[in-house]
Amino acid sequence: MNGRREAIGRRFARFVTRVVVARPGLWRVFRRLLRAEFDRLAPVWDGVIGPERLAPLTAALERIEGQPATVLDVGTGTGKAAVVTAERFPAAEVVGVDLSPAMIEQARSLLPSELEDRVRFEVADASALPFEDGAFELVVLLNMIPFFDELGRVTAPGGTVVVGAVSGPSTPIWTPPETLRARLGAVGFDRFDELQAGEGTAFLAQRANPE
Repeated sequence: MNGRREAIGRRFARFVTRVVVARPGLWRVFRRLLRAEFDRLAPVWDGVIGPERLAPLTAALERIEGQPATVLDVGTGTGKAAVVTAERFPAAEVVGVDLSPAMIEQARSLLPSELEDRVRFEVADASALPFEDGAFELVVLLNMIPFFDELGRVTAPGGTVVVGAVSGPSTPIWTPPETLRARLGAVGFDRFDELQAGEGTAFLAQRANPE
């Protein structure tokens, strides 16, 4: 029964991703259902993504130029991407956000003590982020629906967005690179890169810097 429910959940996540990427206004139809599903999964979610499945994110972070001072992890779940990013950039202030309060509770409880002074987690909706325009030099999404207008708004000029998928196109929440390129290009990003690492993929986009 659990296996069947998991399969249904994966198909539902893929369906919602396709619909919301195409028509972001429909997110309000699915938001409560996805929040409830991820609240249910929160106690076991940390075991779903092992260290080896973070390979595409780790590889993408190696390609980031410079040392971003402000980082946002959208759809942070139990905080693994936020922790990896904080470890890669030891001077960065990192904020992880997730729609699910239960996920945020787990992320806070699992945060290594040595990162508590510069990593924090907040409940937030990725379609309406509670941050100022241009607040982040790096924005990370791992297995997360991209809300392109918000990504363009909160990413600083010259900043970078990384969209990772731990299983590439097989990941339930996955957006094709051609869609990422077109939609991020429409909100001010003009440099793009793609990579594969382990079983997954990552897409990098840098926002244009007027200077």
